[in-house]
Amino acid sequence: MKKGQQVEGVVTRVDFPNKGIVQTDDGDLITVKNVLEGQRILCVIKKTRKGKAEGRLLEVVKKSPLEMDVPACKHFDQCGGCSYQTLPYEEQVALKGRQIKRLLEPVLPENSFDDLFEGVIPSPNQFAYRNKMEFSFGDAYFNGPLSLGMHKRGSFYDIVTVDGCQIIDEDMRCVLMETLAYFQERGANYYHKMRHEGYLRHLLVRKAAKTGEILVDLVTSSDARFLQKDATEPATEVQAEPLMADALEALESELLQGWSKRLQEVSYDGKLTGVLHTRNDRPADVVEDQGTRVLFGQAYFYEELLGLRFRITPFSFFQTNSLGAEKLYETARDFITAENADILEGKTVYDLYSGTGTIAQILAPVSGHVIGVEIVEEAVEAAKKNALENGLTNCDFIAGDVLKVIDEIEEKPDYIVLDPPRDGIHPKALDKIIAYGVESMIYISCKPTSLARDLEVLQASGYQVKRICCCDMFAGTPHVETVCLLSKLHEAKHHVNVKLDMDEMDITSAESKATYEKIKKYVLEETGLKVSNLYIAQVKDKHGLEKRENYNLSKSEDARQPKCPKEKEKAIEDALRHFQMILLH
Repeated sequence: MKKGQQVEGVVTRVDFPNKGIVQTDDGDLITVKNVLEGQRILCVIKKTRKGKAEGRLLEVVKKSPLEMDVPACKHFDQCGGCSYQTLPYEEQVALKGRQIKRLLEPVLPENSFDDLFEGVIPSPNQFAYRNKMEFSFGDAYFNGPLSLGMHKRGSFYDIVTVDGCQIIDEDMRCVLMETLAYFQERGANYYHKMRHEGYLRHLLVRKAAKTGEILVDLVTSSDARFLQKDATEPATEVQAEPLMADALEALESELLQGWSKRLQEVSYDGKLTGVLHTRNDRPADVVEDQGTRVLFGQAYFYEELLGLRFRITPFSFFQTNSLGAEKLYETARDFITAENADILEGKTVYDLYSGTGTIAQILAPVSGHVIGVEIVEEAVEAAKKNALENGLTNCDFIAGDVLKVIDEIEEKPDYIVLDPPRDGIHPKALDKIIAYGVESMIYISCKPTSLARDLEVLQASGYQVKRICCCDMFAGTPHVETVCLLSKLHEAKHHVNVKLDMDEMDITSAESKATYEKIKKYVLEETGLKVSNLYIAQVKDKHGLEKRENYNLSKSEDARQPKCPKEKEKAIEDALRHFQMILLH
């Protein structure tokens, strides 16, 4: 296969995150995104490297037998959001379960996954479950009319106005369309990502599932020149004069107040509690707070989870599926307390990557002291207020990077809860977490590939996976949350006393002559090859040598082919001979 070649094939499986494995009629394998198991597709080869090909979807020639005839959302063919929405929901859940198995099975002890995995808990609502949406301003095609919604599938620029989006409710759709209509009528310009000029950037809408409260935030640049319909030329010296600046400021204020008033006049099922305006002049296409002011109401809203009340600000982290979050946190709490309901009584708990403090406050009533660490200062302030409003006096929240903050906390943890961002835990932070040596910990992951990588380190450091469960927080999409319970592995419990003769004793002694790191260093220096702990463990096992438990596949290797390659096997054997761990021959 060559770059630019068009080929047909059948999708044999879909791996996380939404990577389809396509088998062509000639038996070749291609990785293609945004496809479903069982589809026959036409794709174009984007690149080939080391015998592996990647393609871009051109057309679904034939639907999968699993797909529904009509997608739930009218924007499915255009919007790049809900790629699984043509599958019946039970098939979505089953697919995510298979993906988790393929990711985690290679990094767990052999034949243990089925015993550890407790399945995927479905989302309480398949539709209208989102409590937060970030919409972008733009146009549907070059120089087209103003649009507001989601990026068109496969496009960085084109925007689809998703007035029929099914993962949000009618109130959020109403805010979207009223906002779009207002700024279309006023002729306001959107921010051009390539030219870095324009005014309208994003619309942030949040709505609580339990309280029904709605918070709306308009994100714009500070370049008010682009509020003028004829603002097509760069600013002149005349435009930069104070009087002109004052006039533009007045124009902007009038425009924003008009928008706020329009939203207030709409009838909602819920309650509009705040309308905000945020500045963002960062060139990147991201929502960033560079100054927020309140146009109406207040700068926060309230949501309720498991009997607790949480104040949420525009940019603070909070699970986007409120009812699903209750299932997630109930699962985590059950994992902690299943064997001993009083396990946290009088104990110090670290809630690392704590966000607005949801987990910390759910655990606080049964704990001695909970310490939350979160890098987003806005979220930390919200967490502190939430704890006070919930009458919790044994919670403390610290703003800062986990990597640095945990060195400064004098009180050491008895239990640790980890809920890191998508990229997982920084390796140095993970080393520090492991060094505490807590008996058990909970790891909550929104990206199973990051979890698999971190589990490799945790298991190699003496922790054993006890339970795994997934919660589907993102129906219609490839994403899923995973909860993992880990316990400290006590070596004494896994050994028996045996009588050894001197020859056996010599072998046992020899096995301790070189650590895994020494072996890897020797192989790299002698052959230039990099080998994983897993490969070393496999070779040691081949020769009957003692190895540490729970070594697993490094994510730098092919997770689907974890067996040590022959050339690396030979290199490791040479290292073992060098360190006199196996006989010379």
